Amino acid sequence: MPLLVIIGYVWPEPKSSAAGYRMLSIIELFLGQGWQVVFASAAEKSLHRADLPALGVAEKQILLNDDSFDNWLSSLNVNAVMFDRFMLEEQFGWRVEQACPEALRILDMEDMHSLRDARHKAYKAERKLTKTDLNSDIAVREIAAIYRCDITLVISEYEMQLLQHHFLVPKALLCYCPFFVDTEQIQAFSRFEQRQHFVAIGNFRHAPNWQAVLWLKQSIWPLIRKQLPLSHLYIYGAYPPPKATALHNPQQGFYVKGWADDVGQVMQQAKVCLAPLAFGAGLKGKLLDAMQYGTPSVTTDIGAEGMTIAQETWAGLIANTSEQIANGAVKLYQDEKLWQQAQQQGMRILQQKFSAIKHHSDIWQQLDSIRNNLAGHRAKNFTGIMLQHHAYRSTKFMGQWIEAKNKLNT
Repeated sequence: MPLLVIIGYVWPEPKSSAAGYRMLSIIELFLGQGWQVVFASAAEKSLHRADLPALGVAEKQILLNDDSFDNWLSSLNVNAVMFDRFMLEEQFGWRVEQACPEALRILDMEDMHSLRDARHKAYKAERKLTKTDLNSDIAVREIAAIYRCDITLVISEYEMQLLQHHFLVPKALLCYCPFFVDTEQIQAFSRFEQRQHFVAIGNFRHAPNWQAVLWLKQSIWPLIRKQLPLSHLYIYGAYPPPKATALHNPQQGFYVKGWADDVGQVMQQAKVCLAPLAFGAGLKGKLLDAMQYGTPSVTTDIGAEGMTIAQETWAGLIANTSEQIANGAVKLYQDEKLWQQAQQQGMRILQQKFSAIKHHSDIWQQLDSIRNNLAGHRAKNFTGIMLQHHAYRSTKFMGQWIEAKNKLNT
């Protein structure tokens, strides 16, 4: 039985973040193909982490900058290693290359960190994103990690195009791997008249989500409340800091609820989901959840990026200013015909873009093809060979220096 070792940035929390949800989906993809999976992480085990042992996935606590990792990995018969975000490839990539050189090296980007960072900086500077913004130090590191791996899982079609056309990454090094949805398991939606109020959801530790909450509080919600004075907005998300809970104000119909035990119940009770994202990257799990539970949404171009179908069809409305978002939310809330149309469009998006059956087959075919011709695949990636030769030496020696320093201090 082939073995996959995943080196995780954090322990996956599928109910807290889209990243955790997607990681669990990838684990289940490998399990479904008959693989063994070991999830290893140097992070502390969190309260809301997935019960991996219940799925048959072994857990391994590892150390940073310590050769115990090398010894452990060498003791296994590893067929593939997956790095959860480019920072983990930088930290452990050279160790993996030495301990199990024939193992397939997979990078899961989660989302494109350099794109999110560039958009955040442009947003704070109150200007549009430029091509120069994209060519940041983070981008250099992220693209280098892509080249050093055999294949990179990319969550968004937009980011697939950006990597190929702006950064000129060969398509052979990229694998489109979005969210997976079993559309046949989606249950009947609650109806328009059974729902009320608005919902917003997202992990508070994620900067785009926190900015969205501030935007709602300061600009968008007062405009909605002016037109719908009896309406409420319920904001859910893991790890709300004091600055978030301080925004809770029932008199304004603004409720900061924090952790949601059951996202499905929360979504199905709401009439409209609000996701005013001013910056970010990847695909938005909150909007996938909204579609799966039949809740139309109002979001921005960035929120809907990579999730629309033909003619920018969306499961609700797309708007980019406070006034447009508020007016769109009110219209969607009051117009039953428009609301039902948005709900149906959400289902079409799920079927066309996120069908688990289709993507499982395509992804596995690409991974299998590379595994079966790994030497030939690597030989075509000269840039990767070059980066292994030079860049790996710096990360390797830095890691060994930290390791030696740690031993001297013990």
